[in-house]
Amino acid sequence: MEENQNIVCGSILVVKFGGSSLENGEKISNAVKAVVKELSKGSKIAVVVSAMGKTTDFLLKAVEEAVNCDKIVCSADVDDVLAMGERTSARIFSVALKASGVKCRYFDPADADWPIITSDVPMNADPILEICEERICKHVLPLLDKGFVVVVPGFVGKTLDGKITTMGRGGSDITAFVLARALKAKQVILVTDVDGIMTADPKLVKSTRKIPQIDVNSLIGLAGSSQKFLQKKALKYKEDWMDVKIISHAYCDLNVEGTVIKGSLTRNVASVDFPEAIASITIVGKGLSQSPEILHQVIQKLKSAEVQLLGFSANYDSLIMYVPESALDKILEPLHSVVHDNPEAVAMAVRKNLSLIKVKRAGLEETPGVLGSLAKSLSMGGMNIYGLFTVASGIHVFVDRTRMKEALMVVRKALKEIMEAC
Repeated sequence: MEENQNIVCGSILVVKFGGSSLENGEKISNAVKAVVKELSKGSKIAVVVSAMGKTTDFLLKAVEEAVNCDKIVCSADVDDVLAMGERTSARIFSVALKASGVKCRYFDPADADWPIITSDVPMNADPILEICEERICKHVLPLLDKGFVVVVPGFVGKTLDGKITTMGRGGSDITAFVLARALKAKQVILVTDVDGIMTADPKLVKSTRKIPQIDVNSLIGLAGSSQKFLQKKALKYKEDWMDVKIISHAYCDLNVEGTVIKGSLTRNVASVDFPEAIASITIVGKGLSQSPEILHQVIQKLKSAEVQLLGFSANYDSLIMYVPESALDKILEPLHSVVHDNPEAVAMAVRKNLSLIKVKRAGLEETPGVLGSLAKSLSMGGMNIYGLFTVASGIHVFVDRTRMKEALMVVRKALKEIMEAC
């Protein structure tokens, strides 16, 4: 059963309308009706708007063709052009709100009280949170308290010296989260062209269903999938107390059921979540990963012994399991029976005294050279890697337990250098 996703009356609400929900005048009118309906219940509403439809793509292509270049150089001039999509949406949305009898104010980066201040990185700026929150509390919150609907162009920022910036793909989501942080809004609603996050991509799998609720760290595990529900870069600005609801614009109702995203990203990019000693158990043979029977037997032995599986890898000639070292006494004999009973399996080996370093960060899988940099940094420190797994935006690295603290420092330093270089 889905949890109650209704909006709390009288609360501050941040609503972001994606490009698909503002594609034309009719859709903008429907979006405005949804806002007016919620406003009548006593909510205070800040609206973040994306560019209409595919406007941003159109503007970028137009610039590329105009300068007759296959790949344009990122510049402040391009930012200024791309920002026009969201700036125009804000004006049109405000006109429609006023026509509905709603007091509203749209913000524009040309305004002296513009609230979203960013770094000076062309086409991929980051908000300067402390300054943003100060300006939002000073200029946006008083308007909400007076009953105004505030409309802010998403994606767009401005530097302290007045240059227009854009925050890259997902920039409108970032704007919504930054506003919600400062306004202490309990819920952010992202209005899109889908009913929520599905159990699989409906274009690939027919029997999908909507997920009522998902934790943000689980969501990161879906990074890189064909489902486009929320840009990963924005998630690092989501606070734990902030619920994010994804809904479809088709219903013209902000109270419609969707998918609620709970929690916040782990602040430590690299951490040791399992404090005990870990052991790896390796079974070698021939064609092991292609034998469903052997795989089934191994999993059943682990399950019957109630052993926590911290990692598992399978290739053609080996199976490797990472388990708490304290569980060896009750699992080695059962696993050895798998070797004994199957001619494809040849032998079993155990390595003790390992630790697991978990690396998790939104967009990690799209950052070139991460694995190579981590391996090189550990190697330069004389530390070996005894196991490595990659899962979407996560990397699991097994190292010698006696050097765990040193390895953790090396990994964190390497990651910081990688992210600063991007």
